[in-house]
Amino acid sequence: MSLTDVGNLFEFAGGIGMFLYGMNLMADGMQKTAGGKMQKLLGLLTSNRFIAILVGALVTAIIQSSGATTVMVVGFVNAGILTLTQAAGVIMGANIGTTITAWIVSMGQLGSAAKAFSPSFYAPFLVGIGAFLILFAKKDKQKLAGEIVVGIGLLFMGLDFMSGSISPYTELPIFSKAFEVFGSNPLLGVMVGVIVTAILQSSSASVGILQTLALNGVVTTNAAIFITLGQNIGSCVTALISCVGANRTAKRAACIHLLFNVAGAILFGTLAFVLFAIRPDIAAHNITSVEISLFHTFFNITCTLIMSMFVNVLVKLSAVIVPGEDEAATDVQTDSDYPQTHLDDRILESPSFAVETSLKEVLQMGRISYQNICDSMQAVINNDTELAQKVFRTEKRVDYLEETLTAFLAKVNNLALNESQHLLVNDLFHAIIDVERISDHAENLAEIAMYKTEHKIAFSEEGTKELVEICSMVQDSFGTALQARATGSAEYVRKVRQLEDDVDNFEEELRDKHIQRLSNGQCIPQNGVVFLDILSNVERVSDHANNIVKCVMDEI
Repeated sequence: MSLTDVGNLFEFAGGIGMFLYGMNLMADGMQKTAGGKMQKLLGLLTSNRFIAILVGALVTAIIQSSGATTVMVVGFVNAGILTLTQAAGVIMGANIGTTITAWIVSMGQLGSAAKAFSPSFYAPFLVGIGAFLILFAKKDKQKLAGEIVVGIGLLFMGLDFMSGSISPYTELPIFSKAFEVFGSNPLLGVMVGVIVTAILQSSSASVGILQTLALNGVVTTNAAIFITLGQNIGSCVTALISCVGANRTAKRAACIHLLFNVAGAILFGTLAFVLFAIRPDIAAHNITSVEISLFHTFFNITCTLIMSMFVNVLVKLSAVIVPGEDEAATDVQTDSDYPQTHLDDRILESPSFAVETSLKEVLQMGRISYQNICDSMQAVINNDTELAQKVFRTEKRVDYLEETLTAFLAKVNNLALNESQHLLVNDLFHAIIDVERISDHAENLAEIAMYKTEHKIAFSEEGTKELVEICSMVQDSFGTALQARATGSAEYVRKVRQLEDDVDNFEEELRDKHIQRLSNGQCIPQNGVVFLDILSNVERVSDHANNIVKCVMDEI
């Protein structure tokens, strides 16, 4: 091998690296830019399979990886967010979304006659402009635009590197002979597509390499068709690897992905084999990059339209391949009174969805803590020891959730997030602390309830009425704070801040009145200490609710 050959090999390897990195950088920038739009997609995942298909296509078009989308879907199924039927729709849509990359590649591979209009011609300039924006722009949106522009530029430069390193060898007999073999042997062609895609962990990348070879005029139509079918099957490898350690239902989701792509490959492979047998002139025709994009798109859209009518069949087949009864999602569930958590590291494949899932789980933790504080207030007012015991059990649940959510948020915080998402994640850290402290106060109140019962402490009718009133105000404050955290509404924020002032004033008034009753001998000193202890814990709950909405106000 001559020094020139080694140089071309290095150039090809560098081209692949630039292409993959550019695609990844572009996808990260698009995800950050999409932000809230990505989060809203999660709410669209209903039982309507066509909406699920649309969501899958949109998500994959943004993150530029059907494999990443499918891994994320496996995580959602494992966490109990999606059913298998919903997952099947998203997976089908992902195959449509991934065709966008092939069209981007086609844009960069225009003929030399149109070189001045080719994106590849402007690729170095795009990298320069993008780098300038990343380094010197002050606004977050401009920096994100720079990331996307640099990604696109690197992608096209990588394609040029690959094409330039291959072009000196396109006349060699080995190329024509290899694609002649791949085209005449469908199984071999499919196998090549599977292996290359499995190694690269990206069907978009393997299709891009095939298009680069096609640009140099060495790829026959029949070989391209069979290799492309194999590439679709190879994209399942990522999801199959990710389902290791998942529950049985999640494994079935990965299985549905494989069944869908294999069924499509068999259907189109059979039709193509018959067509090429009848028309060998079509089979031997050298295919272009644009024609590969056309087939890739037609194949995935057609397969999705056909297989969407057999979703239930795919679900049943997956149950046959992965037998056994459905398992509950992986969870730290310890109390059947509360819903499951939906935390799974596979969700981290999409930063925006990971942020949204984190928000939902923090709110769920908040609702558990809200019920706990309500139970504790009722227990301390009514000396209900049974309810107090329930508060103790729930407090352990909240402590575990704090530990679990904090660990998950730490992982989310290291993902490719935009500025507003980073702010939200940081605020969620604070919200978890406040929610857990509120549950601690619930535990304190439950302990007071046990103490009251043990020592037969009872308050006067007036004192009990006062406690009921301030507890109601505090419950309203915490509940409204959770609504503010969920909606980002300034109206809810203002209500909580007003309630905080009202609670502080009322707590001070009750404390003064109770001290007056103690001075007048209308209340037993032991009872008075307990009453004031209750007031202190209740008022602190309102303080923590106010802390939660302070973060929301910062975001607004």
